[in-house]
Amino acid sequence: MNQDKYVAYVSTYTTSGDAHGIKIYDVDMENGRFIEKDQVKISNSSYVTISHNMKYLYSITDTGVEAYEINPASGELKILGHGSINGMRGCYLSTDYNDRFLFVAGYHDGKLTVLSLNEDGSIGGITDEVFHKGLGSIAERNFRPHISCVKMTRDNQYVLAADLGMDHVNVYRFNENTGKVKQIDVIRSEIESAPRHVKFTKDGKFLYIVHELKNIIDVYSYKVVRGNPEFEKLQTISTLNDYHSTGSAACTLNFSADDNYLISSNAGDNSVIVYQVNHESGELTKLLCLPISGDYPKDANFFPDLRHIVSLNHESNTMTFFNVDLENGLLVMNGKEMPVDRPNCVIFHKLVSQA
Repeated sequence: MNQDKYVAYVSTYTTSGDAHGIKIYDVDMENGRFIEKDQVKISNSSYVTISHNMKYLYSITDTGVEAYEINPASGELKILGHGSINGMRGCYLSTDYNDRFLFVAGYHDGKLTVLSLNEDGSIGGITDEVFHKGLGSIAERNFRPHISCVKMTRDNQYVLAADLGMDHVNVYRFNENTGKVKQIDVIRSEIESAPRHVKFTKDGKFLYIVHELKNIIDVYSYKVVRGNPEFEKLQTISTLNDYHSTGSAACTLNFSADDNYLISSNAGDNSVIVYQVNHESGELTKLLCLPISGDYPKDANFFPDLRHIVSLNHESNTMTFFNVDLENGLLVMNGKEMPVDRPNCVIFHKLVSQA
C-alpha cells in the first residue's frame, strides 16, 4: 500500500544562538516519530501557518512576516519575501479562506494587522491595522490588550481576534475587496480567563475558545442572522483533571485531521487533553488528560493517522512522542524525547506523490 507522505514544520525561538527558526522533519507515520530533514534561517519564528491552497507557508519573524513557497514533493521551503507589520513582533498569523489576505495578531502592542497577498504567495502591503483599547500601562498582563490569535469564520465573512488581556474576542466584518475590517461584535469571556486560541469546525458551525488562565474551553454555535454574526454559548469544559488545583495555563487548540477530536495542553500541569467532538451539538467529551514528560507544552498535535501525538515542550527544549488509543483513553510515550530549542508550534503537511 502506498502510504501518504508528510513533513512537519516546527517554529522555534532563536534566542539560544541557533539562527534556524523553522525546522523541517520527515514524518515517520508508522513509528510516530520525526526525522530531521532541513532547517530555515529566520529569527524567532513565533508561529507558522500554511495557505489553504497548501502552496505557501507564512511565519512570524522579529521584523514582521515572511513568505515561503513549499516544494510540493519534498516540503522544503524557498523564501518569497518579507512583509512589515509596522509594529512589534506578532505571535500568531492566519490567512483568509481565499488566500488573498494575511492576518497577524500582536500580543505585545495589541494590534491586529491585515496584509494583502499576491497571486504568487508573496506578501503585499498593509491594508488595515487596528489597535485594541484597554486600561493603559498601569495594569500588566490583565486589562491591557494582548491579541493572542486571529482567525476567520469559515464563510470568510468575519475576523475573530482573541484578546488575552481584555478577556474577550473582537468580531470584525471583513471586506474582501479592500482588506479592511470593522468591529461589529464582542464575544465576552469570564474575567481574567485570558482567551488564547480560537478554532472553528470544518463545517463552520461551531467555535471553540481556549482560555489560558482559567483552563477552560468555551463552545459556541455560529450562524449569520439577517446579515450579522450570532454566537451562542453551548458549553464550558475544563482542560484539567478534576483533582488539579492551581498554577496551570492552557496553551493550544488543534483539531485532528478528520475533525472528530480536539487537543489542548496545559503548562504547569504539563499535560495534554483530548476531547471527542459531537458534530450535531458541538459539545466536547473528555477522553484523556495525561502528562507529556516535558515542561510547558506550548503546542501539541495529532499525527494525521490519529495513532500518535507530539508535544512541543517549550521550557524543556524537547519534543515528546506518544502512541494514543483514543477508544480506551490511553497515551503511552513512544521513544526518547527529541531536542529542539524553544519550540512554539507544529504543522503537518501532506506531500504530493512523485509517482
